[in-house]
Amino acid sequence: MNLQKNLLLLFTNNNYISDMANVQPFRIKTISEYHQVMGLPKPEHPLISVINFESIKHMPYKESLHIVFDFYSISLKRNFNGKMRYGQQEYDFDEGIMFFISPGQVFGIEIEKDVALKHTGWLLLIHPDFLWNTSLAKNIKQYEYFDYSVHEALFLSEKEEATIISMMQNMEQEYHSNIDKFSQDVIIAQLELLLTYADRFYHRQFITRKITHHQILQRLNDTLDEYFKSDVLIKNGLPTVQYIADALNVSPNYLSGLLKTLTGQSTQQHIHDKLIEKAKEKLSTTNLSVSEIAYELGFEHPQSFSKLFKSKINLSPLEFRASFN
Repeated sequence: MNLQKNLLLLFTNNNYISDMANVQPFRIKTISEYHQVMGLPKPEHPLISVINFESIKHMPYKESLHIVFDFYSISLKRNFNGKMRYGQQEYDFDEGIMFFISPGQVFGIEIEKDVALKHTGWLLLIHPDFLWNTSLAKNIKQYEYFDYSVHEALFLSEKEEATIISMMQNMEQEYHSNIDKFSQDVIIAQLELLLTYADRFYHRQFITRKITHHQILQRLNDTLDEYFKSDVLIKNGLPTVQYIADALNVSPNYLSGLLKTLTGQSTQQHIHDKLIEKAKEKLSTTNLSVSEIAYELGFEHPQSFSKLFKSKINLSPLEFRASFN
């Protein structure tokens, strides 16, 4: 089957629906298929590929497309004539940024018709099977930025971009060398180094983009205040991390990473802190029983509330109330 031809036919059809949400995602199962779709030579290794974006002259489709990879993708993009979409967010790639996609994630691409690409940067594709029996097979899941959204991409300084490009070029050189028993170990070591640098650069970004990130922190506190004042708390219980992340329009992992950097606490800990704050208020200013307070704070079982309260305050709810008498 000619994947490139079929992709063209699919997205130049006059009946094409412009709303991407109604379009069935196009799944690319192997790295070889990706090369075929993009009109690139066959990969030199079936489970890994290092691609310079300058070698991709034209996208093999028009307008919009949802895509799913069955492999990891690490991109360093610059000068992309279009937009990337993840979830409901769009991003224009007009400067050097990185983003990371894990297998099974859906993302979208929108480009102008028949526009020749000035696309520059690097793309690293890794099939999960390449990581088999290596340290990254399990450890890659610790790099939470693979679950970040496109609008949570990593903005690189010129120095940081040069560092990443250097590592990409090292992997490219190893990739094009004769494959031997050391090839996988060398590439895995370089990949681990790249991921560690990405961790470092994200941590820097959390700190340097203070205004944006402190606005998120303020919105988090406002969202929790509103939730704890509403009847939703009694009906649905404590808000989940996913609920809070959705309300702030960020991914759960990005939010927790940001909060840990700014405050030293996870999203779940912030939720519990707000809960304890409300519990203290009710215990010190009302005559409600511990069971009634637990119910108003969304707990089905008062014992669960008392256990959490004591773990945070080192006093039971009754002991805390007695301290005011």
